[in-house]
Amino acid sequence: MLEQEGRVWLRRALSAASLAALDDATRLDSKPGGRIPSLAASVELDAIAATLLPGARPVRVIAFNKTEANNWTLPWHQDRVVALRERIETPGFSNWTNKAGIWHAEPPIELLERMIFARIHLDPADTENGCLQLALGTHARGKIAAADAEVMASASPNEDCIAERGDVLFAKALILHRSSPSRTNVGRRALRIDYSAEPLPPPLEWAS
Repeated sequence: MLEQEGRVWLRRALSAASLAALDDATRLDSKPGGRIPSLAASVELDAIAATLLPGARPVRVIAFNKTEANNWTLPWHQDRVVALRERIETPGFSNWTNKAGIWHAEPPIELLERMIFARIHLDPADTENGCLQLALGTHARGKIAAADAEVMASASPNEDCIAERGDVLFAKALILHRSSPSRTNVGRRALRIDYSAEPLPPPLEWAS
């Protein structure tokens, strides 16, 4: 499922203790996604990630808390940046940005093709509160231009990521995805953890 469709679901994957520890990471301000330098509570998740990507280690953590007052929408897109400890101009790394004090850059596409991410649902998610949507199989299409993303997604099977608290979605880093605005006042918290199994070319280092 992960290699062919670009995602795999692990339902009720986390213990109550792990979920309680992860809850603290979603206490955010009004920004759609808060970057978190590290997350000690992800030990249980890291072990699961290593079964899908041997040698995987967490390299970026983002928390989301979509509420009635903190609502947003995102069109079909790929996430093509990685979080780095500092900005050091390196061949193949471009489009540098600084988000919440953390440097990000777009790495060579080959690195992204070998990365996965976990999305941990801390609240139920459905179409009413703006759940994530995936375009299955698009992770295998390489770099997709923003102008082509909607057409590519429309030609692929789409999946609403309907989930309960404790469900974990693992997906390929390059899968096309989007998020619709919430139509309810019920909050929807989630964590995203990016994983890689390889080091960066020196002198670059992962931020986490």
